[in-house]
Amino acid sequence: MVPPGLPVAWLPPGIEALADDPPLDHDAIAAADGVLTGCALAIAQTGTIVLDHTAGQGRRALTLLPDLHVCVVRADQVVADVPDAIAALGDRRRPVTFVSGPSATSDIELNRVEGVHGPRRLEVVLAG
Repeated sequence: MVPPGLPVAWLPPGIEALADDPPLDHDAIAAADGVLTGCALAIAQTGTIVLDHTAGQGRRALTLLPDLHVCVVRADQVVADVPDAIAALGDRRRPVTFVSGPSATSDIELNRVEGVHGPRRLEVVLAG
């Protein structure tokens, strides 16, 4: 899947993209193989991508329901640390999502389970 506003040039040849325009329902999103998005910025120190869900990034459901999230980060979007990220985001009046890897949790016996609160796999492509 791809969100509205994603650059067409980012799509690999031979990939049939399902556009989230008009918005897909949650069942269609969860059934998709994955989602390709951009990001607002990325944090070098923590390996975090930051999504503010504007054009090319998709709405939260689009980035949380599929098992695979591929995120393209342009080199000029990378900041050093969390304080730099907060400063770069400025006074945004919209939800912002910080993602530092694939979703995972552990139960009281420390059994790790992936994909409970988001994608099981996160692939980040640094461009430029």
